[in-house]
Amino acid sequence: MTRIVPPILIAGLAGAVIALIATDGGGSRTVTVIQPSHAAAVPSTLPTSLTSTRGMSINQIFRQDGPGVVDIVVTSNTSGGFFGGTQQTEGEGAGVVYNKNGDILTDEHVVGGATSVTVTFEDGYKVGAKVIGTDSSTDVGVIHVNAPASQLHPIALADSSTAEVGDPVIAIGSPFSFPETVTSGIVSALGRSITAPNQFTITGAIQTDAAINPGNSGGPLLDANGDVLGLADQIETNNTNPTTGEGSSSGVGFAIPSNTVAHIANEIIAGQPVRHSYVGVSLNPDSSGGAAIVTVAPSSPASSAGLQQGDLITGLDGKPITSTQQFIETVDTHPPGQTITLTDKRGGSTLHIRLKLGTRPSSAPSSGG
Repeated sequence: MTRIVPPILIAGLAGAVIALIATDGGGSRTVTVIQPSHAAAVPSTLPTSLTSTRGMSINQIFRQDGPGVVDIVVTSNTSGGFFGGTQQTEGEGAGVVYNKNGDILTDEHVVGGATSVTVTFEDGYKVGAKVIGTDSSTDVGVIHVNAPASQLHPIALADSSTAEVGDPVIAIGSPFSFPETVTSGIVSALGRSITAPNQFTITGAIQTDAAINPGNSGGPLLDANGDVLGLADQIETNNTNPTTGEGSSSGVGFAIPSNTVAHIANEIIAGQPVRHSYVGVSLNPDSSGGAAIVTVAPSSPASSAGLQQGDLITGLDGKPITSTQQFIETVDTHPPGQTITLTDKRGGSTLHIRLKLGTRPSSAPSSGG
């Protein structure tokens, strides 16, 4: 069966159950501890995070970074209350202190639509927070607290482009309402594509086997130096509670890479609108040798440029495109309004098509775009 990726920049991959991590629940605290690595004894061919002289044990990382991880409880109004009205629901996630100004990073799906947000620090200090901005296309949110400087312990962000498969990582969050829970694992894979809340695609996600459960959303995935490699975001699971619909860890979790988080958060904090480029095609995620177009959305940039179903995009501005994900990532480096030139194979012909990028709509069209 062909897996269809709805439109570019692109809705999510089809496949097994991938659930946004729910934000409430109950359970028991889990702390996983391993012995410290000995950097001097590690061959130089292993990942940087293992050979770095700054590599720390899990205990050291938790003691250093724990004060910079917060528990986030949100209240939201949802429809479907008594006689069809609205009702209040409460959810829980985690966040990372970003700076001494009181800005905190989390996932958009944790705080999006919240009517109230309460942040609790490691030492129990509790304060209300304001949502200053979110981006549904990357599932990144930023909230702000007015808290004493003594409460604010920013955690540095790593360069996620340097991560390698096999690197050790730990996650800190509030799974099943148990804040400051620590789990450990490795980077299982890089460059995964996952579905954003608005049904477009988040590229470059980091896959990990560190246990991530409902309530971990927005918490940090930390590297061996204690820097934020990404924000915990989603899990793929076959363990779903039949009553609540929540999934639990099956050892396949995903984090939004820190480079993406930093880019989006900086725009939000600066008060700049977050805009993503939009082509308006659905692509086959399994195509080889390029990005194969499955459908073209009506009245989209792709339609205006003359792209057609069955076309294979093999280049962008003279640079080869060998996969769907590469095309998505490359398009996202260009701002809306810019004109790009696509190398397009149609039948036995090679075409060079100029296309003016649009601005991604707030949600992916239901079909073809």
